[in-house]
Amino acid sequence: MASLKELKDRIKSVKSTQKITKAKQMVAAAKLRKAQAAAESARPYAERLAGVMGSLAGKVNGDSAPLLLRGTGSNQRHLLVVVNTDKGLCGGLNANIVKEAKKQARKLIAEGKDVSFYLVGKKGRAPIKRDFANSIDRHYDTSDMRNPDFAEAEKIADDLVAKFEKGEFDIAHLVYPIFKSALAQDPTTVQILPVPTPDEIVESDAAVEYEPDEEEILEDLLPRYIKTQLFGALLEREASEQGASMTAMDNATRNAGELIDKLTIQYNRSRQAAITTELIEIIAGAEAL
Repeated sequence: MASLKELKDRIKSVKSTQKITKAKQMVAAAKLRKAQAAAESARPYAERLAGVMGSLAGKVNGDSAPLLLRGTGSNQRHLLVVVNTDKGLCGGLNANIVKEAKKQARKLIAEGKDVSFYLVGKKGRAPIKRDFANSIDRHYDTSDMRNPDFAEAEKIADDLVAKFEKGEFDIAHLVYPIFKSALAQDPTTVQILPVPTPDEIVESDAAVEYEPDEEEILEDLLPRYIKTQLFGALLEREASEQGASMTAMDNATRNAGELIDKLTIQYNRSRQAAITTELIEIIAGAEAL
């Protein structure tokens, strides 16, 4: 049985931990509002850009389409771009992202495809390395960022496009979390290279002439679309991280409170038992006299 001093020290330690988790919860809650607003504001732009690109893609034929749209003509080599966080203490967020990435990888391997990984963020590396150590193509750290910015997305997009144009892979998939609420962040997988066109392209009745032609516009628009997709993924990751961190720290704070209550009860019982024992010894000694 723990001594009174040990119980007292443990209560003090748990209280210190509770203060830290409470502070981290408040910090995450303060950051969440801004991160959520940024993620939600980026979604309409990305959707509209995809619509414009799809409209243009529908007017371009086969071999005349840019490489980023028509692809390499093969679908054998697949690259999974996995967007994790650089920091922990955000519950099961990173574990869920890694789980989604592994599921997609195993599905492709079962189909006879070659799979490699492009890892953005630090926290997903170790679990992916355990199962796919020889398939890691590149690590990309975003730890220097205070907040995601478009320049960061441009660096990643330019790197991916360069690899695609060199023929290092045929298809790239983006695995990232979509922020829904502080309690829900759903990992999803979307294709980013070659750029997918909408299944249904809405034709306009208006006569539109493009200057320059559609191919030249797409040459400029396609890289921007890829950068926008990556930027949106970074924004969604930031909002998901803050939401998951706030929830995890709230749970940790409440668990610490419950542990403090249990330890306090145990301390009081032990203290009362010690006092009772001392009283019995005093009374027994007095009676012996």
